[in-house]
Amino acid sequence: MASVKVAVRVRPLNDREHRLDSQCVVQVRGRQVQLLAPTGDYPSADSTRTKTFTFDFSYWSADARDKHFASQEKVFSDLGSVVLDAAFSGYNACVFAYGQTGSGKTYSMMGWDANVGLTPRICHGLFGKAVDGDDGATYRAEVSYLEIYNERVRDLMVDADKNKKPHNLRVREHPLSGPYVEGLSKHTVTSVSEVLHLIELGNNNRTTAATQMNDVSSRSHAIFTMNFTQARIENGIPSETASKINLVDLAGSERQESSGATGDRLREGSNINKSLTTLGLVISALATRSQSAIKDAGDKKSTFVPYRDSVLTWLLKDSLGGNSKTVMLAAISPADVNYGETLSTLRYANRAKNIVNKPVVNEVGVVVVELFVAV
Repeated sequence: MASVKVAVRVRPLNDREHRLDSQCVVQVRGRQVQLLAPTGDYPSADSTRTKTFTFDFSYWSADARDKHFASQEKVFSDLGSVVLDAAFSGYNACVFAYGQTGSGKTYSMMGWDANVGLTPRICHGLFGKAVDGDDGATYRAEVSYLEIYNERVRDLMVDADKNKKPHNLRVREHPLSGPYVEGLSKHTVTSVSEVLHLIELGNNNRTTAATQMNDVSSRSHAIFTMNFTQARIENGIPSETASKINLVDLAGSERQESSGATGDRLREGSNINKSLTTLGLVISALATRSQSAIKDAGDKKSTFVPYRDSVLTWLLKDSLGGNSKTVMLAAISPADVNYGETLSTLRYANRAKNIVNKPVVNEVGVVVVELFVAV
């Protein structure tokens, strides 16, 4: 069993927050994140005292001059290593970034310019370690990239046909391997440069738009998946492990009065919030189920988990509550004007700490040998 690892990252104040003369109400002390009571006019009863949360990792990235500043490299060193260790050990792995719109999720996952994020760094790490390995293993990697926009799925690695609706892929469920996207293209890659080219293609195809909160707001959830297979000979017997790595950049939660969304933007925001609400319900149900399993080991009652209420949670079923080593990265703003959203994100992340998954090594070769012997 493995608990979901939870990290929180605090971004710098942005231009909008500076224009509003926002004050910083977040502090990071070791693994603890403190949310201070704001001094402005905040009628909420929740804002009357300091709230403290403890996570597996807490990153202060709000001021590069601070000696405690957490860089992209630091985040990768902690979180990326979890994914790399899992992949080379034959486990599934997942990292998903959650937070309000404009909180720094895409920067943490993808980065920009020289400050590349988790996804490119993990790809570099996988290929680098595979090339440097001397254990006689051979490796195969296959990638796909999709977005969920208004509860519809689109392949980001295929340029849309102008005569067809781009978001028209269907989600199915295989009796053994679980949910999958029918017709989603998969690309075999042999070098990190090929992967980065496909990621760039997907990012360029992703749906974005400007709102009052974020000039380049992601209007969809994006899931980059790599199927990483290792084959080797152990004690004269061929064996193979297959790891599925999901790297997820969620669209940001938003409030209409803050984002100023109207028309299509408002509809997008409504669907984003709906899927994130379902994700919250799934996390809450999984946390309750995990805690109940610990307290009542002999009790076979199960908590209903509403995976199918959203395309996002259905596709991430295994990553959220099954066969995966999973990391949640919660991105937050330090500004008092975002106090409500920041508190909501911290509570969300705090709940996710209680989820316990059951990852197993995916030994493909062992199954093949057993079938051969049985015949």
